[in-house]
Amino acid sequence: MAEQRQFLEVINRDEAEQRFRDALNLQAIGMELVPLEIALGRILAQDIRSFHNVPSFDRSNYDGFAVKAEDTYGVTEEEPVALALLEETIATAVVPNSEVLPGTAMSVATGGMIPRGANAIVMVEHTDLVKNQLLVRKSVNSGFGIAFAGSDIAAGEIILRRGDVLTSRETGVLAAIGETEIPVFMQPKVGIISTGDEIIPPGQTMQPSLVYDSNARILADAVTELGATPVNLGIVQDHAGQLEQLLEQAIESCDVVLLSGGTSKGEGDISYKVVEALNDPGIVAHGVALKPGKPICLAVTQAKPVVILPGFPTSAIFTFHEFVAPVIRLLAGKTPQDQTQLDARLAVRKRSEIGRTEYLLVGLVSGPDETLAAYPMGKGSGSVTTFSHADGFITMDRHQEILEENAPVQVTLLGGQLQVADLVVIGSHCVGLDLILSELQQSGFRNKSINVGSTGGVEAARRGEADIAGVHLLNPTGDVYNKHLLDDSLQLIKGYRRTQGILFRKGDDRFAGKSVQDILQLAASDPSIQMVNRNQGSGTRILIDNLLSEFDTLPNGYLFQSRSHHAVASSIQNGSADWGIAIQGVVSPELEFIAIADEEYDFIIPIDRLGKSGVQAFLRLLQDEDLRQQLTMLGFSPA
Repeated sequence: MAEQRQFLEVINRDEAEQRFRDALNLQAIGMELVPLEIALGRILAQDIRSFHNVPSFDRSNYDGFAVKAEDTYGVTEEEPVALALLEETIATAVVPNSEVLPGTAMSVATGGMIPRGANAIVMVEHTDLVKNQLLVRKSVNSGFGIAFAGSDIAAGEIILRRGDVLTSRETGVLAAIGETEIPVFMQPKVGIISTGDEIIPPGQTMQPSLVYDSNARILADAVTELGATPVNLGIVQDHAGQLEQLLEQAIESCDVVLLSGGTSKGEGDISYKVVEALNDPGIVAHGVALKPGKPICLAVTQAKPVVILPGFPTSAIFTFHEFVAPVIRLLAGKTPQDQTQLDARLAVRKRSEIGRTEYLLVGLVSGPDETLAAYPMGKGSGSVTTFSHADGFITMDRHQEILEENAPVQVTLLGGQLQVADLVVIGSHCVGLDLILSELQQSGFRNKSINVGSTGGVEAARRGEADIAGVHLLNPTGDVYNKHLLDDSLQLIKGYRRTQGILFRKGDDRFAGKSVQDILQLAASDPSIQMVNRNQGSGTRILIDNLLSEFDTLPNGYLFQSRSHHAVASSIQNGSADWGIAIQGVVSPELEFIAIADEEYDFIIPIDRLGKSGVQAFLRLLQDEDLRQQLTMLGFSPA
């Protein structure tokens, strides 16, 4: 009888993993550009920043008439207002030549460009045409029926991040911004070798004492799910010479090599004997205190992992996911771990339209009691980013007009599995915060960012739905930022200073060389000058309202609201507005900037979230010198 050899050393799981990883170079194997047509399923190797606005112009969501909303206030079906209908009609792909002035209207098709001066659309069914006059029978608010330039995607905005897996949602976003060549991580090649005299491929006639090779199929598909390329090298019988030759070829041509079977030290188990000859460093662990999976053998040669998995399928797939999958994910550019209907509560009140079933896309965040809060994420029916960022959707019945805040809802997940974020950031958007979150995601922390403005962020933090709220709000006396927002449950973390100022087109002599006060006075007194404002609840809007409070007349365009600093810059650059207020970091070469004041962009964190790993990583990153230098290069002054 042959001598029975025992395992070299049975060690615990953590030690085995540490030895294995210490011997490897755990980083993505490289980057390549692939056509968008074949990018599905690949992993982004770089942040994707849009060079275009989506939509690229202010466009109409309906067939109707472009008007000034102020002209419709107070009208009813019985008491309509008469507006002079301009001769020009705006179809799709047509640039308007005329301007909508007070008391006038212009016909616009769905998807048509909004003419200068208009700030709302009256739907055609709420009007009557009498000779050259348009009778408007329903009032509209500023912004109704308009998808503003950059309201879905703003030029300069990071829309997808390094490490994102490209599903059909993400490829749709890439198409929407005109990308054709996509930077993705190269897919690691994983060689798979099955060993044993008893193993036969599926399809062959079964004989006593033989088993079909199921491990090769399981492992190949698991490798594919991880974003790598399986290379099935076939079955090798228990013949050391044949296995040595095939193993040498596999190490030469593949990035990872997996052997299935032959890891135990019994009669006929040859895999470990062949791998034992590797010595750079070779075997780092053989025998791990696992059930199932004790016989696993972990080796490294030429900085490549060579792993012998147990022959039994359950043991093989268990140990694969414990030790091999995290390594493949890192080589493929992913994070080490990847962690259908769910009950949730609606975070904000939502109104629907009676008679139509509505599917409402939502993002999910965990509250303090582990219940899920669903945040509606709609930017309108033309949006492509909402679908890529949403976790799922809720269905509002056609008989249901209102879902109240905190109403229980059922969320149908997109993709079948909820990807729980390590960090939830809700509040005011900032390009500096974008940078921090991108760096954090590269460190392996999955984050979710929901931009609802400073005020909404503070409310979310108080409810325990946000781990961090980005804020920049002055106190009522206008001398201190953000401290007045605190209560006993919240803590303020200083972030960075950024400069707010007036933006206008380069060469506009109406503004060039003037002071901030002179520009505000001019804009308030000259109706030909068009402003672009910010949305209510944002810190910038509060700053704007404070600056304009001393004037009796509001500037033309005050009701024209944009959702982000990028969108403000875009509106001025494309001529739909003449001036606005935004941060210096979004100024393009086509724009001028006159500083108003520095403001403090800080972070409010619920005290009971300070110990959370994602929050701790965020706080460490704020103190990282490399990151602080990057913030400085963007025009920010870290605290």
